[in-house]
Amino acid sequence: MIRTALAMGTLVPVRHGVVVGAEFWPTGAAGQHLVRARAELAANPGAVLSHQSAALAWGLPTPGFSLWTDLPVSVTLPPAGHSSHTAAAVHHLLTLPPGQIQRDRLGYGVTSPARTAVDLAAGLELPEALAILDGAARVICASMVPSIRRRDYSNRRLVRAAVELFEEAAESARAARLTQALGLICPARESAPESVSAGHILLAGLPMPKFQVEIKTPLGTYFADFLWEEQRLIGDATAR
Repeated sequence: MIRTALAMGTLVPVRHGVVVGAEFWPTGAAGQHLVRARAELAANPGAVLSHQSAALAWGLPTPGFSLWTDLPVSVTLPPAGHSSHTAAAVHHLLTLPPGQIQRDRLGYGVTSPARTAVDLAAGLELPEALAILDGAARVICASMVPSIRRRDYSNRRLVRAAVELFEEAAESARAARLTQALGLICPARESAPESVSAGHILLAGLPMPKFQVEIKTPLGTYFADFLWEEQRLIGDATAR
């Protein structure tokens, strides 16, 4: 019956041992990636979405021009667990602290935004690491209030609470290299280009600007990506 349904196209093969009804197979690359990732969880009890698959689930930005969907599915499962590995998926074998595992909207296990960002940023240079960390910080800040507002991303208490989660994740992941980047996290930066630019500004030895500062003019209120008050200079970061 399954072979017949596959031949007729009413079932779609996701990975060995897992099929899905054709009506539930997404048309977009992001949706298809997540279905394949969740299929890995079905085949590997105890596994959770991690790394690029978790980043896709949380909506984290990529640090460059590639997409998370350009990478294979990624899951993490305990070292003692049974790993049913496939060529289309990456399996990380390690024990995650319970506090760094959450549930997505469908109830599947996924590494927390902080742990996801740390896992992905640990091997990157500062500008690219900031793009992921800032994006995850925005997700965390939004989860701490009923309805997120622009000014909440600059709220010191929210930002400090988010940074503490990153510090805990970095400690358990042994990602000491991220110490500098963690001290520069700024959820007020609204996009990956802003975060990457901030990293390069620092590395170039230039004065660090303020981010997303409210500027009132006769033509209306604007928010500057970068503002160097002393130099009376505004900068804008645009993705091309």
